[in-house]
Amino acid sequence: MGQWRWHAISGLAIFLMAAPAAQAQQFTPRIGYVYPAGGRQGTTFQVTVGGQFLSTVSNVHVSCTGVQAEVVEYNRPLTQKEFTDLREKLQELQKKEKDAATLKEIAEIRAKILKNPPNRQGNPAIAETVTVKVMMAADAEPGQREIRLAGPFGLTNPLVFRVGQLPEFSKPPSKVPNPDVERFRANSGRQPAPPPAKSETTITLPAVVNGQILPGTMDRYRFKATKGQHLVVVASARELIPYLPDAVPGWFQATLTLYDAKGKELAYSDDYRFHPDPVLYCEVPQDGEYIVEIKDAIYRGREDFVYRIALGELPFLTGIFPMGGRAGAQTSVELKGWNLPVTQLTPAPQGPGVHPLSVRRDGRVSNLLPFAVDTLPECLEREPNNQPAGAQPVTLPIIVNGRIDRPDDWDVFRFEGRAGDEIVAEVNARRLDSPLDSVLKLTDAAGRQLAFNDDHEDKGAGLTTHQADSWLCARLPADGTCYLHLGDAQHKGGPEYAYRLSISPPQPDFELRVVPSSINTRGGATVPISVYALRKDGFSGEIALALKDAPKGFVLGGAQVPANQDQVRITLTVPPVPQNGPISLSLEGRAVIQGRVVSRPAVPADDMMQAFAYHHLVPAQEMTVTVSSRNMARGQVRILGETPVRIPAGGTARVQVAAPSGPAAARIQLVLSDPPDGIAIQEVSPSSDGTEIVLRCDAAKAKPGLKGNLIVNAFAAVPDSSSKGKQGSQRRAPLGSLPAIPFEIVTP
Repeated sequence: MGQWRWHAISGLAIFLMAAPAAQAQQFTPRIGYVYPAGGRQGTTFQVTVGGQFLSTVSNVHVSCTGVQAEVVEYNRPLTQKEFTDLREKLQELQKKEKDAATLKEIAEIRAKILKNPPNRQGNPAIAETVTVKVMMAADAEPGQREIRLAGPFGLTNPLVFRVGQLPEFSKPPSKVPNPDVERFRANSGRQPAPPPAKSETTITLPAVVNGQILPGTMDRYRFKATKGQHLVVVASARELIPYLPDAVPGWFQATLTLYDAKGKELAYSDDYRFHPDPVLYCEVPQDGEYIVEIKDAIYRGREDFVYRIALGELPFLTGIFPMGGRAGAQTSVELKGWNLPVTQLTPAPQGPGVHPLSVRRDGRVSNLLPFAVDTLPECLEREPNNQPAGAQPVTLPIIVNGRIDRPDDWDVFRFEGRAGDEIVAEVNARRLDSPLDSVLKLTDAAGRQLAFNDDHEDKGAGLTTHQADSWLCARLPADGTCYLHLGDAQHKGGPEYAYRLSISPPQPDFELRVVPSSINTRGGATVPISVYALRKDGFSGEIALALKDAPKGFVLGGAQVPANQDQVRITLTVPPVPQNGPISLSLEGRAVIQGRVVSRPAVPADDMMQAFAYHHLVPAQEMTVTVSSRNMARGQVRILGETPVRIPAGGTARVQVAAPSGPAAARIQLVLSDPPDGIAIQEVSPSSDGTEIVLRCDAAKAKPGLKGNLIVNAFAAVPDSSSKGKQGSQRRAPLGSLPAIPFEIVTP
């Protein structure tokens, strides 16, 4: 943390102290699960949302039309003291004469204890619950959406919420058993809660079933099926909640088992290819009853181990070929799967990008598979091409659509190169839902290896735990024929092991992610956000950032990703006027690549943690901003003067900050938030324009050429009521942030 200084600064202090940010930050609501995580078109139902700081939420935001929702009830668990006090009060009442008033009070206390038992597991992140009434229109578009709760302190993080087409069965919301409450039940003469280890529900196919897995439990669903039916059972668990930050391994690992009526196991799955959520397919052997069982692989569980299972003769795509096509062209796609209405499809021509592909059977939509569209020329792989002698000739640049047809198969491609040429080869397979775990090898005509790669990390694949696609780059040492070999690292293969292999000179490009996807602030305030640049094929240039079609008054500060950097913190300042509901913002980046301007959208994302350590950028459908009308500011803070601020190595530079003036002064503390080593605040003082900040550079730590943004947070000194016996003790209360200050270290 950078150095700081106390100073009386009237305008800036009054502006920032209009509403301390500490309160908003402390009570910003957050959700950990939604149960059930979806519902059927044309129905009205209730869901339970578990989270933290939910007492003030009053609205529900779903990212689609045709779905309305409203908050019905809020509940929080009793503290252990509250539980004990209520139990003792109940014991006293039971000793009194049982008149009508006493009996009513006894009943109310019992109901309160049983409805809101203490949180035995101690998971504050999911301890509070809100009941939400959801109304889905009959024509609501089926598919995956996002749900958030909203209140005076802002909007929660998003969670997956499904619009389904099938009849739905849902168990009542579950709570982890509390031994104290079970003893209370017994002492009250009530039946103890049924043992949770195994429960069974009878359903009718086709259907979606919803449930929660608690510690040591398993859920079973019994149904009738007829001989010859092609039964598909698809579980969604991790797909609903990708990462649980306070659990190990960091997610719910569901398993599925199919039994016949006699208990004989017919099928089992603990994943689907490389997806952690399991899928079963079975041709029903005879008429009768069958049972599907779901549990956690190692019998863990809690309220946020939420699942949805779709069962029936449902259309399900297992693969497509080719997995992409050229922009603007029509591509005939071969379909593989179960219960499909057709075996071939020609998608409408589309622009570059990855687009979802699905089919419908009897009006029911299948699962989605990604279909990649690119601008390079394309061709199909031709067999036999297993050895260099039979290598398939290609002319660069090219995208080859192929398959590793069988175990230990290799596909070899031949092209001509010149000394000094730089060649990039990249496989898109796992990212396009192929089970291929690719490996690439580049050799010269003599068989000498020039480059090799197995796995290459794509930071944009936020939900992929095994980065199995390959990428290599090599500069050719001499003129002549080169051979590119592609195989499966695990020596597997088959019709579903498809790939798209691009071979070309470097194609510099970039993608962007912006974090977080939900922003909550008061009117006129400034909040820091992070932008990640996912650079490709050596692109290292600057990326200019801008809001796209934003309402008036939304302003970015420090809106540029410096050259050679993969991350930058910028700021968003919101207008000092009330906003009607959450605002959806879009951010884009522009850069000059090989003489032309390239624009790319910034995909909203959240930095999610797995197993207490690993971080992933998980994409969201939209970036929402909630502007609170509480204690609205009278204007906006502005950074005056030319930027970037040029700080001499070993010297100082001055920054002028303007803010609406106020009638009084206050003591505030300005602190640099995670600055580069060697940069600090030397002095803060009032100026004719507002406030002046003096920045100092340590030449031993910060070298000329360093660029970026400085984020300045403001704090107020307030009395510390928690300090016992210490007169005049104070603590720092967060007030907010200043707009980002772009800087550059220069030679003195």
